[in-house]
Formats: sequence, C-alpha cells, structure tokens
Amino acid sequence: MPKVTIDGVTVEVEPGTTILNAARKIGGDLVPPAMCYYSKLNGSGGKCRVCLVEITKASEANPNPIPKLQASCCTPVADGMEVKNMTSPKVQDMRKGVVEFLLINHPLDCPICDQAGECDLQNLGYNYGVATTRYGEERRTFERIDIGDKIQLHMNRCILCYRCTYVADQLTDHRCHGVINRGDAAEISTYIQNAITNEMSGNMIDVCPVGALTDKTFRFKSRVWFLKPYDAHRECDKCCGKAVVWMFGKEIYRVTVRKDEYHEVESDENGKPMWICNTCRYEKKDPADWVIEGVRKHEKWSVINQGKYMKGTEKVVIDADPRLFFGRPEDRKRISMNGTVTPEQTLSDGK
Repeated sequence: MPKVTIDGVTVEVEPGTTILNAARKIGGDLVPPAMCYYSKLNGSGGKCRVCLVEITKASEANPNPIPKLQASCCTPVADGMEVKNMTSPKVQDMRKGVVEFLLINHPLDCPICDQAGECDLQNLGYNYGVATTRYGEERRTFERIDIGDKIQLHMNRCILCYRCTYVADQLTDHRCHGVINRGDAAEISTYIQNAITNEMSGNMIDVCPVGALTDKTFRFKSRVWFLKPYDAHRECDKCCGKAVVWMFGKEIYRVTVRKDEYHEVESDENGKPMWICNTCRYEKKDPADWVIEGVRKHEKWSVINQGKYMKGTEKVVIDADPRLFFGRPEDRKRISMNGTVTPEQTLSDGK
C-alpha cells in the first residue's frame, strides 16, 4: 500500500486513492476544500480548482517535484509522494485567486439566501475572500426559473459544479436538465423548460454547494441557525427513510439528507449513500410521521458553528451615564468613540 505525506503527516492508503481522499483519511485542517467533487457521485471533480495542491515529491521512484499545482480530487497518490496544502504559500495564493474568480459573477446576497450558514462558497469567502473586486464588467444575470414544482433555480448563484446533473444521471432513470451554451453564457437549464418530476430530484438541492437550487417549500421561512436539526427515520418503500428534520419548537420546517463532515450524504452500514425521496423531503412535515432519534450537532464546517460572524470584533467598554441608554428617547445622545461624554452630550433636561 502506498504511503503519502501531506503537510508533514504520513498516511498509508489503498492503491488508486486520490490525494483528497488520503487527506480526508488524516482529517483536520489539512484537508483541501472541494466545491465540485462529491465522493458519492461518479465522475465528479476537476472543475472548481479550489482543491489544487503542491506536490513537492512525485514518488520514491521520481523524487522531483511536479512544477504545476495539481487537483487533489482526481490525482492518485504514489508511494513516497509528498504534498503541501496548508503549508504551501503557492496553494494559499492560488486559492484566493480561485475564490475571487468564483465571486466575479456570484451575487453577494447572503442576507436573503437560504443557503447562508451552510454554504461552501461562504466558508471559502471567509477564509480566502477579499473585500474588493478587480472586476469592472457587469455581472452576468439570469431570471429565476422553476425546474420543478418544489425546486427553484437561481442561476446567478451557480458555479457550474455539475453536481446536480450527476444526481439526475445516477439516481434516476433519465434526466431532462444539463448545461447549455458555452463560456460565460453557460447555464444549468431544463430541456425546453420541462419540469423535473422524478422522485429523487430533491437530492439536487442537497448536493448544491451554493444557493443555486433552493427548496420552494422552505424558502424565506427561517434561517438554519434558528432551527434545531434532529436525526430521524421512518418506514419508506422508496428510499432509506433516514434523514435530518429541522424543527422550530414542534414544527418541522424542512427535511434533508444526513451529511458528513465534508458536506456529503452519509452512507449506511453497507456503504450505500442514504439519499431520500421527495415524499420524505416534502410531504412528511408532521413530527408524528417520524421517529426522532436525537439532536444533531452543526457540522464543523458551518459558518455559524465556527463563530465567524464575530470574527475581528473587539470588546467595547463604555464609561458613560447610564441615563444615556435608559432615559427618554429625546434625552439620549451619542457617545464618542472612546466612551466619554462631552459637554454638548449632556441630558437635555440638565439632570
């Protein structure tokens, strides 16, 4: 079995294992991010380029470095290979460039996007994004379309990862949507505006790494951080019947697949991905329909779980008259940045 060293950590893996999956076997922060690769979908990977790594030693037989960065999701390991991910300045600089490229046309509508709080691109934006853009041209825009009675497509947010097309190819008998046009005009669309009606189509929402595909039954109802996820199961003759129900109080707001730490659908004890059908996803919103197993924690990649909304804030101590805060609205005055009260900021009634 070949041995590969990633950021100084050596692991032994099966022949044919990719660098990305070898890093996932180690775990931790040295695992490259992935926006298009999905281990449960055959043929995925090699499109988003955020998982590129630096190979400083090709193998024991060829100790020379590979001059160009390689996509870790589709590059198999070789015995003696040495790889740099988080320890490589070249990789970090490249990743910032890729994130900037992905955000060229992506609208910054996180405040109204249902994917906020569990978005892979949002996580990358916090880690590698910049506050300004060098892009001077207008963003490409598309009209929102319904590609099913319960799925809406926001093509403005799409990064063309192709995951949803693989779901349709591999989970259903046929698909009626794909990528049309080329270059900056490329978009996900259905064939002459046909609706997607197959029973497993809702899984396209779960594999989408951004908010391009949204659940119309959940849109604008709540934020994920206001809901509590529970592992639950039910008897179903169409799918595994194992899912996550997101509840507020005693009401189920949405149902999703169970996802692992890499934001991919979990597998059962036989290694089969636990996809769920549209009946479980959309029609079973009564808690009595499910057997609740227990509370599920937010995944570690969650923006909310990492507390990144508070990143860069400092504790503010204000030394001022409490009446400036608790007095009448007409008596409240602004306080200077250092917390002191100036003469013109005294209470209007002189007390």
